[in-house]
Amino acid sequence: MTDLSARLPSDQDAPARQKERTGPSADFLNAPFPAPVVLDGLDPAGPERFFNRELSWLAFNWRVLEEAVNPRVPLLERVRFLSISATNLDEFYTVRVAGLRELARAGNTTQSDDGKTPAEQLVLIDEDARRLMEYQQQVWAGLRPLLAQEGIVILSRHDLTEEDRAWLQDWFLDNVFPVLSPLAIDPAHPFPFIPNAGFSLALELEDTRGRQLDALVPIPSQIARFVRVSKRPARFLPMEELILAQLDSLFPGYKLQGSCTFSLLRDSDLEVEEEAEDLVREFEVALKRRRRGEVVRLKLSHGAPDDLRDLVMDKLHVDRNEVVDISGIMGISTLRELILDERPDLLWPSFSPRVPERVQDHDGDMFAAIRQKDMLLHHPYETFDMVVRFLEQAARDPDVLAIRQTLYRTSRDSPIVAALCEAADAGKSVTALVELKARFDEAANIRQSRRLERSGAHVVYGFVNYKTHAKISTVVRREGDRLVTYTHWGTGNYHPITARIYTDLSLFTCDPALGRDAARVFNYVSGYAEPAVLENLAISPLSMKPRLLEMIAAEAEAARAGRPAEIWAKMNSIIDADVIDALYAASQAGVRISLVVRGICGIRPGIAGLSENIRIKSVVGRFLEHSRIVCFGNGAALPSEQARVFISSADWMGRNLVRRVETLIEILNPTVKAQIVDQIMAANLTDEAQSWIIQPDGPALRSLPDADAQSRLFNCHRFFMENPSLSGRGSAGAHDVLELTHTHD
Repeated sequence: MTDLSARLPSDQDAPARQKERTGPSADFLNAPFPAPVVLDGLDPAGPERFFNRELSWLAFNWRVLEEAVNPRVPLLERVRFLSISATNLDEFYTVRVAGLRELARAGNTTQSDDGKTPAEQLVLIDEDARRLMEYQQQVWAGLRPLLAQEGIVILSRHDLTEEDRAWLQDWFLDNVFPVLSPLAIDPAHPFPFIPNAGFSLALELEDTRGRQLDALVPIPSQIARFVRVSKRPARFLPMEELILAQLDSLFPGYKLQGSCTFSLLRDSDLEVEEEAEDLVREFEVALKRRRRGEVVRLKLSHGAPDDLRDLVMDKLHVDRNEVVDISGIMGISTLRELILDERPDLLWPSFSPRVPERVQDHDGDMFAAIRQKDMLLHHPYETFDMVVRFLEQAARDPDVLAIRQTLYRTSRDSPIVAALCEAADAGKSVTALVELKARFDEAANIRQSRRLERSGAHVVYGFVNYKTHAKISTVVRREGDRLVTYTHWGTGNYHPITARIYTDLSLFTCDPALGRDAARVFNYVSGYAEPAVLENLAISPLSMKPRLLEMIAAEAEAARAGRPAEIWAKMNSIIDADVIDALYAASQAGVRISLVVRGICGIRPGIAGLSENIRIKSVVGRFLEHSRIVCFGNGAALPSEQARVFISSADWMGRNLVRRVETLIEILNPTVKAQIVDQIMAANLTDEAQSWIIQPDGPALRSLPDADAQSRLFNCHRFFMENPSLSGRGSAGAHDVLELTHTHD
């Protein structure tokens, strides 16, 4: 048991639902399954067999926030985790809470899988989310003095020296004053529209003759939240403090009587007409409607004058139960601005992704490397530049005839899109399947589609009622007297920036069957014709869920027949009721099931008579776990060469299995199978340093040992940074994780 005295805030302040204490072993690979527990009152056939989706997501965000107080994490990375937890929560409100709120207001009493109505879920969410926001402020209160010790200081306007004030006055007039629009609030000046995530100052002012004025200063999102006042030490002043210090420039002749800051979130869901004749134009209109969605949460600084509070609430049409008082700093998500590249001593040690040796052996020729044999890259440990190179090489290769590409999310100045445009400009046949319904990336995807169309690429948008979430790229190349199709299958997006921090898989192959399957998927999405056959692929919404249920049932049948039966799976989320019930049935048949689920998980593990052979962990650390993998023992105990191994673009959620176009690819190459089973899955199941163990009654546990012990904990992220993948080296004889993890360090 660790001495938690160094934690900030104190352990007594840690939320009850997520505790860092000695619990079940995090090393799933080598540890036995824990003894099952009996939960009083739990009906194995009732809705309580599921965890609530929304509360499970909040539990994940608690785990993210706990990294901000983890002494093993560098200080500025703790600030980053705190910021991420706030960004996550904001998105949760604008999408999930907004949707439940709309259902509740409409009187909808449809129950979730765990038996709760929208109104009941909103009550539970509000209670937990308010505790989380309060804990965020406690975490910040603990981090702030640590930052000050390292020369990163957050000021108030009262801390400024005369020299600071003189410099800030000039800086304000040059850089802030031109973009501010101070607004009087009276019958002649109605309350302005505040956009989603808008941040504003509300003011009570009085002139020299005693006349009162209510005013508003919206703070544009285009300007930084923090102004750097000095370099050494790095002293920062929040923008609202700067504005209050410069009120004479905005309201000459007035004195401040009272003020508050506030920020708001609006319903960000989109409604699109299914029969829209021009889908792009319909999305452009819907995006404008989103800006004006109803307010779902209002944050007000604690101690706001009553009149200002009432004014803001009234003008924004917000109920009191939708208001959150903030005692501390407003806009915790903006703390990411304090993460200074100039302080590498307070960040994770630098890491440069590897270029696979196989590619180097072929002097960077991706086609030659893939022709040698299938290659699986594990991002970010192997650089995503290889995916970009694959398409750039295709664009410039005179033997390449056609490229087809899905785009769900990508970067603003995407090298992927640039390569496709270059290929189209060169006269190649280029088809880009752009998903307009990628939430919060709709506008960016419209811009990308316009750019592609201008270059001469064929742009298609897929189904109105399904999102195309599959990650596929195909290149058709003339080689001698035949055409060869090279395909890339990903578990993550074609986004070079997120690929630096998301763990994902990229399968490169020139297997003819997978090439034909890829062509059938593109034809399905562009022409709406369901494929008559798929050779090595299952897709949703057509065949993926039935295939998964069939394979889970096959493991259960093997267990009942007395054969070894085991399932390993790694997902972001598992919430589909049919899949969960199939896993419960398999557990009851004797199948040993080990799951790595980063976020939402509706499964209650380790319950006698229901899930005693299921154990679940969540890995939260330096990189965001994002790859989707499932391994079936297929008559043998895992790990085994006999296993059936799959990678996928889909989580096990209803939206992925029923309402999206997704892919499930079986891995047949022995080296790639070994890489997934013996390296990737084995390392995740063995991880101790970053693993939370999900308990039958909900809370997640992890051990936080003393300094000496923590250095000996196996860390899967560190393992992947230090050990090249099997297929990237082109050698199946590399030492795998099963040997290395026995010695840990």
